[in-house]
Amino acid sequence: MTPNIRPLVAGNWKMNGLRDALGTINEIAQSSEDSALSKIDMLLCPPATLLYVATTLCEDVPLQIGGQDCHANKSGAHTGDISADMIADCLGTQIIVGHSERRTDHGETDSEIRAKAEAAIEAGLVAIVCIGETEEERKSGKTLDVLKTQLAGSVPDNATAANTVIAYEPVWAIGTGLVPSNGDVEEAHAFIRSEMASRFNAEGEKMRLLYGGSVKPSNAAELMAIANVDGALVGGASLKSEDFLAICKATAGNLG
Repeated sequence: MTPNIRPLVAGNWKMNGLRDALGTINEIAQSSEDSALSKIDMLLCPPATLLYVATTLCEDVPLQIGGQDCHANKSGAHTGDISADMIADCLGTQIIVGHSERRTDHGETDSEIRAKAEAAIEAGLVAIVCIGETEEERKSGKTLDVLKTQLAGSVPDNATAANTVIAYEPVWAIGTGLVPSNGDVEEAHAFIRSEMASRFNAEGEKMRLLYGGSVKPSNAAELMAIANVDGALVGGASLKSEDFLAICKATAGNLG
C-alpha cells in the first residue's frame, strides 16, 4: 500500500444479480459499519437494475454504490445506454469505465473511455479507469507499453486524486484464478504511479491504484501488502458477502 492513501475495495458485480441479491447488498451494507473497516472505503457496483434500490439500503452506512459503465453524453438518442448524470441521480458515487470486458466485447477505444471518464467527473462522480494487458501482450514483453498507452489515452487531463482511481487488471487474470507474481504486480503499479506522478504531479502521487484479477480472501492480504496497491477491484468474490467482507478486512488489516 501507499502511505497516507485511504484504500478502496470495490466490487464489480458485472451482469449478475436479481432482486433477491439485494439481501447480499444489505448484509454488506450493515457490516460496513464494523469499526475494523473504518480505515478503508467500500464500494459495490451492481447492475443498473439494482442501482437505486441499492443506494437506498446504504443511506446511513459507509458502503458506497456505483455504476459499471456510462455513456459519454449527458442524454440523447442512445437506446439502452445510461448517462453519468443518471447514475448520480440514483445516488451512485463512482463509475467503472474501460473494463477489459467493455474494451473487448464492445470494442471501446482509449478515447471513448476517456470521454466516459470525463462525463463521470463532470457529473460529480469518481471515475475508476481500468487498464491491463492481455496474456499475449505479457508474453511478448509489451505490458508496460500497453499500460503507458492506455493511461495516456484513457485518463482525462482533469483527473485528480479525488475524482479518479486507476484499476490495473491484467486481462488474463480476470476470472481465471491466475494471479501475477507479486513482483509483476509491484512492477506494474510502480510504473503506473510513475506515469501518474509525471503527468499530474502531487495529484498523481496521491491517486488510488487498485489491483484486480482473481482477488479472493486467500490472496487479498498478500496482494494489498504490495507497494502502490491501494485496494482492489473484485469480481466474482464480491457476489458473496462473506468473501467480499473478508477481502475488505484483509485490506484493513494491512493498515495495522
